[in-house]
Amino acid sequence: MIFSSALIETAVNEFARMPGIGKKTALRLVLHLLKQEPAQVQQFSEAIARMRQQIKFCKQCHNVSDEEICSICASHSRNKGIVCVVETIRDVMAIENTQQFNGLYHVLGGIISPIDGIGPDQLNIHSLVERVQQQGITEVIMALSPTIEGDTTIYYLSKKLQQPEHPVKITTIARGIAFGGELEYADEMTLARSITNRLPLENYMQK
Repeated sequence: MIFSSALIETAVNEFARMPGIGKKTALRLVLHLLKQEPAQVQQFSEAIARMRQQIKFCKQCHNVSDEEICSICASHSRNKGIVCVVETIRDVMAIENTQQFNGLYHVLGGIISPIDGIGPDQLNIHSLVERVQQQGITEVIMALSPTIEGDTTIYYLSKKLQQPEHPVKITTIARGIAFGGELEYADEMTLARSITNRLPLENYMQK
């Protein structure tokens, strides 16, 4: 792609670094911004910079937040005895959009994947175990994508969480989500039913 301006080329290259955006899409975005008033472009760039500089991660569940504790964890209307374990922040958003879950969340930050060099120590597992042991959690819902890596992570977590001195019910979302699928791409109705019709872990592992 040939550019008549080095400034345009630089901007296109930066946009193209984002996931799912190729050079042609990046060029369309840059040319769109070029048509806007300078004040609007300044507002756009300041919003992105401020987001990156000021965003926090909840000390309790690792979700994105404007404060030290996110609005979900801080809410008095949530059921604090149930924690839904998810892989990413996007999964929290997907489940929240169903409006069918009123508990808390715990974002692992990924799943165990030896091929990709991701082991348990690189995920937010220790803090999950601490929450279950110290905060009176009665149920942990495993809402991980039904892949081999997801199932491996669920099995590992179940072994870490099932302690005689701290009994906890462990369930998984029902298999309304196709094997190999990802939660963020599931439609809201399917995801809502999968959460509502969740299964005891032992039933899931037998499938």
